[in-house]
Amino acid sequence: MATLEFTKMHGCGNDYIYIVALRARPPDPSALSVKLSDRRFGVGGDGLIMLAPSSNADIRMEMYNADGSRGDMCGNGIRCLARLAFERGLVRANPMVVETDAGLKTVELRLEGRRVVGATVDMGEPILEGRDIPVNAVGRIIDYPLDVAGMRESITAVSMGNPHCVVFVADDGVFKLQDRDFAELGRKFEHHPFFPRRVNTEFISAVSRRNLRMRVWERGSGETWACGTGACAALVAAVLTNHSERTATVELRGGNLEIEWRADGADANHVFMTGDAVEVFRGEVELGADEMVPVS
Repeated sequence: MATLEFTKMHGCGNDYIYIVALRARPPDPSALSVKLSDRRFGVGGDGLIMLAPSSNADIRMEMYNADGSRGDMCGNGIRCLARLAFERGLVRANPMVVETDAGLKTVELRLEGRRVVGATVDMGEPILEGRDIPVNAVGRIIDYPLDVAGMRESITAVSMGNPHCVVFVADDGVFKLQDRDFAELGRKFEHHPFFPRRVNTEFISAVSRRNLRMRVWERGSGETWACGTGACAALVAAVLTNHSERTATVELRGGNLEIEWRADGADANHVFMTGDAVEVFRGEVELGADEMVPVS
């Protein structure tokens, strides 16, 4: 039997199992994510994130959802990965550059001594062209009418490296839904034919022009307590639909994220996200002898 060391971490309650895969890695991380993410028979989490070597950045983030599907980017996950890399002495740069399937992202760690207490991530520019998000329509998808579950919804679509469907709600009804009913609604958005690669869906109540309340359904993971890319997409959508200023606090079930969509300067049009990065515990699991292979 092989022993695999892991670290359980979360950002605003969006929790993942982290593996340092610099010398050895699982040959089938998708299957391992399904196995370890199970909250009854595994470690429990929204998925698996591997800290892997990169040829063009300080480190690489490789992400798998709880159902084994590959994720392009995770805003909460990248903050935790950066903390893990820094505190283990694997990367000493701050800010550090992290390679993701959605491109290179810069993470600036907030430190108390050598301890990481949070991070700000340059999430880059939002993608607003429909075919690039992707959705089955051209042009910007802003207040777009979409029939879902027998209702006509007004949606705004944004990609932050992964596709998001943002729905503004006028009351607290969606926040009061039982988990089972919310899951049924989330799945109908996720698997709607309008979204060829499935979609993350954010339901947003604009509490004020600097405060957004959010409940999220993530493709491949279900309802999560937070979604960093979703919070960024929500702020962008709120600005485009005149619900918000370009800087706002996004309230999630697991905590708050500070989001800014910059209008000018060297980083004009980039979205910045600031939030926590928390280590929960470290542990070991036993794997079959063939479940880890050397990194080539």
